[in-house]
Amino acid sequence: MNADDRSPFLSLHLLETLVAVLPVRDETGQPKSLVYGGVERHMITSQARRRAERVHARNRANAGVGALGGHSMGIRTREWALLTGEELVRRYGWGQDEAVATARAVIEACGLKFGDPAKRTVANLTKVLVFAPADAGARIAAHLDAHRGELTRWREKYLAAQRAGKPKRGAAPEPEPDAEPDAEGGAPAGRPLPLPKPTRDAVLLALAPRDAVDIALYGRFLAEIADSPNVDGAVQTGHAFTVHAAEQVEDFYAAADDAKLARRRGALGFLDAADDAGAGMTGYQSLISGTFYRHAVLDREQLRANLRRAGMAEEEVEPTAAAAEREFVTAFVEAFPEAKKNSTASTGSLPVLVLAFEGGRPYNYAGAFQRPVDENPPGGGGEGPAGPAAVRRLLRHHLFVAGRRPDLRHARVLTYDPEIADLLEEWAPADRIGVAVGVEGLLP
Repeated sequence: MNADDRSPFLSLHLLETLVAVLPVRDETGQPKSLVYGGVERHMITSQARRRAERVHARNRANAGVGALGGHSMGIRTREWALLTGEELVRRYGWGQDEAVATARAVIEACGLKFGDPAKRTVANLTKVLVFAPADAGARIAAHLDAHRGELTRWREKYLAAQRAGKPKRGAAPEPEPDAEPDAEGGAPAGRPLPLPKPTRDAVLLALAPRDAVDIALYGRFLAEIADSPNVDGAVQTGHAFTVHAAEQVEDFYAAADDAKLARRRGALGFLDAADDAGAGMTGYQSLISGTFYRHAVLDREQLRANLRRAGMAEEEVEPTAAAAEREFVTAFVEAFPEAKKNSTASTGSLPVLVLAFEGGRPYNYAGAFQRPVDENPPGGGGEGPAGPAAVRRLLRHHLFVAGRRPDLRHARVLTYDPEIADLLEEWAPADRIGVAVGVEGLLP
């Protein structure tokens, strides 16, 4: 598409029917829900959706598949010190303890806080998740190895200053901010030793968004390091919710103990068999079913601005942004949160309908479902099954809005349901809505 013909926002709307699944849970293990239109609805949070889509796009890019195949992507983790340490050990031959200790000290001195050193499981994990390019650990490791001698001496002084700065119970208070440096030129007693500026700059550059396309798409917030750039995401994602009242079942399950069953089959008498009677474990799990509406919008101008601010060459911005748009649409349609995926096969679902269009601002059509769909037969005052009923509602809502908003254009729909394909002949006028035969067809 010509840049002059591109609208600022790409809006996506999707309906999908899920049966006996549990994509997200709250802290008690129950399905998440919200109240809308006076009734409770099941909800799939935007956080779960965004992670599923981001990981889907990253995995495809790393495998060389799709529009972003071969492009740099990011990872969000607390393990940057461990990843840097692994690189120092594997590539440069450092000892494990020295590598992790140096990486932790350097990253901590940049402003990121770590877990309690006395707790082995969290000692080398940052307190917050850091979304950074996937090669950040390798870049930091290369700098640390190139300045190994200097940074080893710095690390020892840094750790010594840390230890001196932890007062024992009843000890004197910490020194004033204007305390003098120690005799060896280190930090004032009780204060951490500043990181050499070239090393700090190298770490911040490694953690900067750079050319990671998914950071440009989904953004990041890193408050702990004031001079490390935050990124306003180009993707806005709404919580998905059922178009009808929530329906939930408490599924009782009994899990067999294979060893008990084997003994029972080989038992020589009734009493011996009785000793191994009963299930190995029983319990309940909540499962939900329903037709969900979900929505996301891509701010095309923000995406391109993010790529430019990250330092991408101007001639690369437009083709990269166009590829990111295609992969964003693919991930929106195909990705799904993976909770309970093996026991419910939820990730195999395909949407009932996808509606895509462009506009001068974002458009959220949640209002089309404020009145919950009544699945009773039409003759009994209802609208029939939720899937077709929701499609009719969504298309009617869009055609009504588009007739009053001249910026809406290039509307296209995609379905994987043959019943809905027949319905589109009536509800998708050819002069106003195009019918796509694949995900790529959702983009002009």
